[in-house]
Amino acid sequence: MRKMRFLSLILLAVVVTTGIYADPTSALSAEKDGVIVEDVWARARPDGAIVGGAFLTIRNDGKKAERLIDVRSPAARRVEIHESFMKDGVMSMAPTDAITIAPGEKIVLKPGGYHVMLMGLKENLSEGRRFPLTLVFDRAGEIEVSVHVKDAGAMAYK
Repeated sequence: MRKMRFLSLILLAVVVTTGIYADPTSALSAEKDGVIVEDVWARARPDGAIVGGAFLTIRNDGKKAERLIDVRSPAARRVEIHESFMKDGVMSMAPTDAITIAPGEKIVLKPGGYHVMLMGLKENLSEGRRFPLTLVFDRAGEIEVSVHVKDAGAMAYK
């Protein structure tokens, strides 16, 4: 009887501490209402950098168009959706209000295209770190994922 009580207490301690220390943002991909966010990563930045970028893939498996309307992260003071484009032979970028994803469509946010701009970084984006990112959609609402920071040479998008 004492042995059973002891084992029960150990099991309870494991369950409680696992819940306390579990990382709620450990998902590198997430799905909600037919919207799938996956392949989430950021390029490592040197210590002291104040801007960075995050990249990901969004799939709309739903029957209606969806719009990414906002992005938030505690890792930066300001987070915006940006689009890179060529203008007069010079690569430029600017914020965009939203990205529309048609039913059945996949949009890749990657270097040189749409991407998440992180401005006023609050922490170093060093290789191997992770930080939470919340994407806000018009229909699906908030989807939270974990951004995996990769080597600064990770230019190619998988």
